[in-house]
Amino acid sequence: MEFFSLTLAQAKEQLEQGNITSVQLTESILSRIAAVEPRVKAFITLDQDGALAQAEAADRQRRAGGAGELCGLPLAVKDVLCTSTMRTTCGSKILENFVPPYDATVIKKLKDAGAIIVGKLAMDEFAMGSTSENCAYNVPENPWKPGYVAGGSSGGSAVAMAADESLASLGSDTGGSIRQPASLCGVVGMKPTYGRVSRYGLVAFASSLDQVGPLTKDVRDCALMMNVISGHDQRDSTSVDTPVPDYTAALKDGLKGVRIGIPPEYFGQGLDPEVEQVVRTGIEMLREAGAEIKEVSLPHTEYCVAVYYLIAPAEASSNLSRFDGVRYGYRAGDAGSLVDMYSKTRSRGFGDEVKRRILIGTYALSAGYYDAYYKKASQVRTLIRDDFKTVFDQCDLVVSPVTPTPAWMIGEKADDPLALYLSDILTISANLAGIPGLSVPAGFSSSGLPIGMQMQAAHFNEEILLRAAWNLEQRAGIKGRRPELG
Repeated sequence: MEFFSLTLAQAKEQLEQGNITSVQLTESILSRIAAVEPRVKAFITLDQDGALAQAEAADRQRRAGGAGELCGLPLAVKDVLCTSTMRTTCGSKILENFVPPYDATVIKKLKDAGAIIVGKLAMDEFAMGSTSENCAYNVPENPWKPGYVAGGSSGGSAVAMAADESLASLGSDTGGSIRQPASLCGVVGMKPTYGRVSRYGLVAFASSLDQVGPLTKDVRDCALMMNVISGHDQRDSTSVDTPVPDYTAALKDGLKGVRIGIPPEYFGQGLDPEVEQVVRTGIEMLREAGAEIKEVSLPHTEYCVAVYYLIAPAEASSNLSRFDGVRYGYRAGDAGSLVDMYSKTRSRGFGDEVKRRILIGTYALSAGYYDAYYKKASQVRTLIRDDFKTVFDQCDLVVSPVTPTPAWMIGEKADDPLALYLSDILTISANLAGIPGLSVPAGFSSSGLPIGMQMQAAHFNEEILLRAAWNLEQRAGIKGRRPELG
């Protein structure tokens, strides 16, 4: 077995037993990236020299004793997380040469645990998109089928996992941006509870929705990553001070006593028959593991897309006002006045989708329209949150598809923003409610494209998601299956 094909847990064990060194592991990952990157295009920035230097330091630290939880393990992170030693572009030309003066809290946690950061991964510009086609640098391709989307906005993070270009990765999820690409690329992706993982140093898209989370090759690796990145952070006012369990302890065989709710609202019109069949087969596997299956209702699901696409752009229009060409990032050099400089900087620096959402959000917040749009959306958001509270009084988790269809061709929906927005219809609700959600591989379409199953639970109950996902993983028979990339 090639070192790059190891899971995070397997590589950790090999390092601890002295069978391999971090330098060997990192060189294997870098060789893999060189071999497959022209095909999959997952990275925006790659730091080969820095990665090897970190690997050498990790080997010295391990020999000296006191190695951290992730000591010497090569990881990659979405290019929306601030890194003091690498540029942070957010997939945008407006931040093409921006190197932050500090590390995001999750980056610091990874480094403190001894992890090696090999590079920054491609994404939709400022995390606004469902395909990663809005990236200003390169468009990641689905490793399972050339010319097909990887999902978004954390497309590069999912591709790096499916293509064995990293042992684990971090993404961010505002409306499904971890779970959706994880499903389309056949890997595990978790959006933790809002407040479980620090958002300090995550470049904001929609502050009440954004959450950092892991994408991994299997469920155990997801639990390992959650152990490291979770916890309270005083620098993040939205971080919740609540105990962090050992998530790996949740990976127990059997689901006796676990109640699983199936919402019919997630199995309606527009759902691809193959997706439904894979998910329903997965539900039967959970039943065989001992779970009780029952139907539950989330009656306000139909309003989720409308609510999300008012709240998220409104918050984005506020957050992105900081990119004005004055303090950092790109600045138009041919402006005749301050106002002209603002206009030219933002017109040239932002892509079309970002501009579209800024305009929508600014309109929704404008005088005379605030009550009709943003305020009303916030009120309906409360109803959506209440739906989940009611459901979780009846069951422990909710199971559904992640996306209505498997991956589609790059460019297929590029001219139809509404069709792209509707592809998020099954994932948005978790962000609006602030609850944790997870995508776990459940099967494949007849054309060989991965299909994931979504699991959602009550606030701070990531453990039940990991337990259920681990049980499905043991029974689905597709663990470790990877695309043929040479």
